[in-house]
Amino acid sequence: MNDQTPAQQTAAPQPVAQKQPAPQKRKDGWRSALSTIAVLLIAPILALVLTAYVFQSYQVDGQSMETTLQNNDRLIVWKVSRTWARLTGHPYIPNRGDVIIFNEQGLPDLNPNVSKQLVKRVIGLPGDHIVIRNGSIMVYNKQHPNGFNPDTTLPYGKDILQTIGDTDLTVPANEVFVCGDNRGNSYDSRYFGPISANDIVGKLVARVLPLSKAEKF
Repeated sequence: MNDQTPAQQTAAPQPVAQKQPAPQKRKDGWRSALSTIAVLLIAPILALVLTAYVFQSYQVDGQSMETTLQNNDRLIVWKVSRTWARLTGHPYIPNRGDVIIFNEQGLPDLNPNVSKQLVKRVIGLPGDHIVIRNGSIMVYNKQHPNGFNPDTTLPYGKDILQTIGDTDLTVPANEVFVCGDNRGNSYDSRYFGPISANDIVGKLVARVLPLSKAEKF
């Protein structure tokens, strides 16, 4: 008898059960949709907050600030200083020579029911005695008892030749006296008096358009 060792048979591999991954597609889809909705809701709110309290873009309408600003120039107005002043309960008083945007309602030559925003330059500060006569403007205060002409002492005035009008007033507290740089064609404090600090929207910091004239202020 011939003993033979039976050939060993290798068992066929059995399929191994694998864990199924969690259904992520549906969760990712919801997350993406919620993110999109959040962006759509937050973006306009953030834009409103920025334009109300931080900065805003304006377009010049008119010739009252020539030659500094031209009609249709696109400007950036900074509002943070005014916002901070209001938060701390103080009036926002810009510096002399600053160009500002302000709300003026009920001007004599405008519809009294319409609030119009104007762009002008700050000439007189609270307590200043402003005298306009013989084509020039003089400012008298404690620092300058003999008076000075801001048009000839500050850098902006190199293109201003004369200031027409006849004015003699003292700027009240929390108000400023403003003029356009185009003194022959500007409706400003020479006609409607000083403006309240509460009406100031912000300070001009840059012209962005046209690109050939872009500059900081």
